[in-house]
Amino acid sequence: MKEYKIVGKSIRRLDAWEKSTGTGTFTTDIYLPGMLFGKVLRSPYPHARIKKIDTAKAEQLPGVEAVVCYKNSTRVKFNTSATMTTTVPPMKPVLDQYIFDNVVRYVGDEVAAVAAVDERIALQALELIEVEYEQLPAVYDAKQAMTPDALEIHSDCPAGKNIPGEMIHMEMGDLEQGFNESDLIFEEEFKLPIVKQVQMETQAAVAQASIDGSITVYSTTQTPHPSAQILAHIFQLPVSKVRVLNPPYLGGGFGVRIGLSAKAEAIATELAMKTGKPVKVVYDRKEDFTASDTRHGGYVTVKLGVKNDGVFHALELKSNLNTGAYCSFGVETVGVLGAMGLSVYRIPHQVYNGHSTYTNCTPAGAMRGFGNPQAMFAIESVVDMAAERLGLDAKELRLKNIIKPGDKWVLPYPCKSSGLPECIEKGAREIGWNNRGKLNKPGDKIRRGIGMGVGTHVSNSWPFCVDFSNALVTVKSDGTIKVASGVVDMGTGTHTSLAQIAAETVGMYDMSKVSVAFADTESTPFEIGSHASRSCYTAGQAVYLAAQDARTQVLEYAADYLKERIEYLDIKDGIIYSNDEARMPLAELTEYAHLHNKQFLGVGKVVPSNAPPWEAHFAEVEVDTETGQVRVIKLVAAHDVGKAIHPAIVEGQLEGGLVQGMGYALSEEIRYNDKGKQLHDGIHKYMLPTAEDIPEIKVILVEPYDPSGPYGAKGVGETSLVPTAPAITNAIYDAIGIRFKEIPVTEEKIFKALYK
Repeated sequence: MKEYKIVGKSIRRLDAWEKSTGTGTFTTDIYLPGMLFGKVLRSPYPHARIKKIDTAKAEQLPGVEAVVCYKNSTRVKFNTSATMTTTVPPMKPVLDQYIFDNVVRYVGDEVAAVAAVDERIALQALELIEVEYEQLPAVYDAKQAMTPDALEIHSDCPAGKNIPGEMIHMEMGDLEQGFNESDLIFEEEFKLPIVKQVQMETQAAVAQASIDGSITVYSTTQTPHPSAQILAHIFQLPVSKVRVLNPPYLGGGFGVRIGLSAKAEAIATELAMKTGKPVKVVYDRKEDFTASDTRHGGYVTVKLGVKNDGVFHALELKSNLNTGAYCSFGVETVGVLGAMGLSVYRIPHQVYNGHSTYTNCTPAGAMRGFGNPQAMFAIESVVDMAAERLGLDAKELRLKNIIKPGDKWVLPYPCKSSGLPECIEKGAREIGWNNRGKLNKPGDKIRRGIGMGVGTHVSNSWPFCVDFSNALVTVKSDGTIKVASGVVDMGTGTHTSLAQIAAETVGMYDMSKVSVAFADTESTPFEIGSHASRSCYTAGQAVYLAAQDARTQVLEYAADYLKERIEYLDIKDGIIYSNDEARMPLAELTEYAHLHNKQFLGVGKVVPSNAPPWEAHFAEVEVDTETGQVRVIKLVAAHDVGKAIHPAIVEGQLEGGLVQGMGYALSEEIRYNDKGKQLHDGIHKYMLPTAEDIPEIKVILVEPYDPSGPYGAKGVGETSLVPTAPAITNAIYDAIGIRFKEIPVTEEKIFKALYK
């Protein structure tokens, strides 16, 4: 593999100093002159009609400058997720929300909001708002919401009762023929929990309305440009009148703000337009749990037909996911569940049918993996069951059936590369796969087991959704490089990776001379944003093309200046060479060019292809048969990443995702009581893995070059927890011989299963 000077090196991150010294600013740190503070009154009921609302007492409280509710706020339907700006016609986005409505559909739904001179007064004003509700029947389970007795949560659902948008259908081959020709058929239903992203920074926005009608919004969004489009739609403004930016940092996302940050931007803007003053809205942690998107829970059914020799022959996959009170990404998530679930194994006859269902729970939307972890927990559990029934090694069965480059598959783009076989073999060696089934002696109370799971994902959203990137790379008069890209750095190191791509491509290896403009719709070209594992792959490709363009301009100018043929020229480490002879510093040429009315500005535009990253996860666990307690001893994650632009950043992403996957498998879950209230609405109640729970983690990077990504890179971030849960539950099965078809596999569930 070719060695580069900057790409592939774990250099110091561009944000290292600011983050480590605490001087980096986030939305919560923004204070503008005359700023007001917004607070939100939320519904105590899961489903109710507002019969009467009286805000007079709140409005009369000294210090209060505005109170808004459905009676006096913007009445344009929208979708908080970016889906309303990325849905490809003839499909239409589901628009089912107002900022405030006269019907509330979950505990936490917005009823009214107040802007006051300080937070204390704003909170006092909320208590003075008088609301009379008519309670309506509520439902919290996706299956129950489809029964004849369930009330319609939204009336306009053409695909079926309480089904938002369309039902997703995919097929290849002849399913009936496939099952008729199969020797064994396995059919199982799996139940998935509702879980939370628990990003460190809660939802927040600061909005300012200008006298010319334009608005500026500092935001925690992962997608500034689509968010500007959503706000323009809500407030019926030209998108050119809306500026959205991060200030400059964002404390995590994991998908929870692809689009608006729940409704923080919309509420802050509504209050700012009413008062004429800047307004800050910051969700507390409980609001973040109860009023911003979760991961979809629900049901996935797998029916797998297999030949006696272990060849997979037919697969039917179904899903019914709980999308909560509003659609958000309720159509797209079930689409990815099916697309990824059908794309791991070479199976000639396949069908997927899936949809989401409205309930009176907090809306579900995007979360790392985007439907894929739900699919792979079910599929990889069934693959393990098939291996046992056939008497085959589970690793060999997977190797026998996985997709190879060039195979026909259901996805609308070719599979050009796969490092999955290498991932499986290297991961198996690291975990000690050959010891599977041999770790225990009769009578052991502490039993050990080993399990595995595999998966794939996308490197962006195209061609399922709108997905394209633009970037500018400027070589400035002092020879430094400025990258302008609209992607957000959520803490993942995106800006460092983009800077590395620009530096390597231009030939400027001193990273102190390379910088990146922070995501701002005013100063960067249109960019879909940070999601779908696309930032390094797609935005990186735009930066690569822009840097190539800038470099070409420099070399053309240098050829004329040096009286040399361009094909003999090169730029290395900020020096212009001719036939390996150093001729002049880049900075000297750019200064000369500046003094002669010339700047080098490269433009990169890309409508991406898509490249499948691949992953194989392995787990070794220990189960205490007296208490049901599970301890994960070791996790191994072998990932095909194409090319690791910054290996330490890639490894960090994968380690974090593995821990999230461990929580998904063993402890994380949001449950509701019979009044529709979340029982796990804060970090103290929600069972995230802590430092004490984290096992030994080994990350293995596999780098088969993919021609569609910058320097061969693929997407990474979301792959990191796709098959973690089945690796762990398959290891639990290896340890105690009990198969769990519902996660999280808590110690309570294990204890009950052991002693029922």
